[in-house]
Amino acid sequence: MAQYEEPDRFTIQFELSERLVRFRVSLPALGETPQRNGRGTALPAGQRRERMLQMHRQRARALMLVIKAKLESVESGVETFEQAFLPNVVMADGATVYERISAPIALEYQNGAPSALLIEARS
Repeated sequence: MAQYEEPDRFTIQFELSERLVRFRVSLPALGETPQRNGRGTALPAGQRRERMLQMHRQRARALMLVIKAKLESVESGVETFEQAFLPNVVMADGATVYERISAPIALEYQNGAPSALLIEARS
C-alpha cells in the first residue's frame, strides 16, 4: 500500500485481488479556507494555513474510513470486490475505470439514449 499527498490531492493506492486500486481525494487550497472566524474577525495567514492542513487531515481520514468500510463490506459478503472497488481499479493506461466511463455515462443521461462507448464495452 502506498499513500502520498500532493499539493492538490491525497492518494491511496494498493493491490488487491490481482488488481491495482487507487483512491484520490482533492485537497482544498489556502484560498478555499475561511478568511474569518465565527465572530467575523479576519484570520491571520498562519491560522488559515493551519485550518487548511486540518481540512487535509480530515479528508485523508475520511478516505481511509471509506476504504475500510468497503473492505468490511466485501469481507461480510454485502458486495463483491468488483462491486465495491470497480470505479477505482487502475487500467493499463493509468486511468481508473471511473475516469474512463464517467463521461459516457453522463452523456447517456443527457441524451436519454445508450452511449456507443458503453454498448461496445458489453460486447
